[in-house]
Amino acid sequence: MDDPRLDKWLWSVRVFKTRAEATAACRAGRVTIGDLEAKPGREIHVGEVVTVRTAAVTRTLQVAGFPRSRVGAAQLPAYLTDLTPAAEYARAKQAGLEHLLARQRGQGRPTKKDRRDLGRLFGF
Repeated sequence: MDDPRLDKWLWSVRVFKTRAEATAACRAGRVTIGDLEAKPGREIHVGEVVTVRTAAVTRTLQVAGFPRSRVGAAQLPAYLTDLTPAAEYARAKQAGLEHLLARQRGQGRPTKKDRRDLGRLFGF
C-alpha cells in the first residue's frame, strides 16, 4: 500500500464499514495511537498500537501490515494483531443483553407472554 493513511487502514482491516466512518471516528477523537489522538491522514507504521473506541467495545490493535484494498475476514491476521482483552468483549456482550432486556419507561411489568419469551431466549 503506497499510502498507509490511518483511516484507510482502519477501513481496509474491517474496523469500520466505510472509510468515511473511519475518518469521522478519527476526527471525533475515538482513535488513538499510543496516548495521542490520531488524525485520519496520519501515516501509520508496522508495530504501532492503535486503540479504537466504538459504541460497544474499545479495541486495541497492533499494525502488522498494509493491505492494498479491503480484505476478507480470513486474511486479517496478516495485517493486524488483536490485543483487545477478552474481558472487553465480554463486557460488550453483556451490554447487548442488557439492551435486549431493557423496557421502555411506562410499560409496566412484563406480561406473562413477555416472561415466556424471555424464558425461551435464555433457556429457562
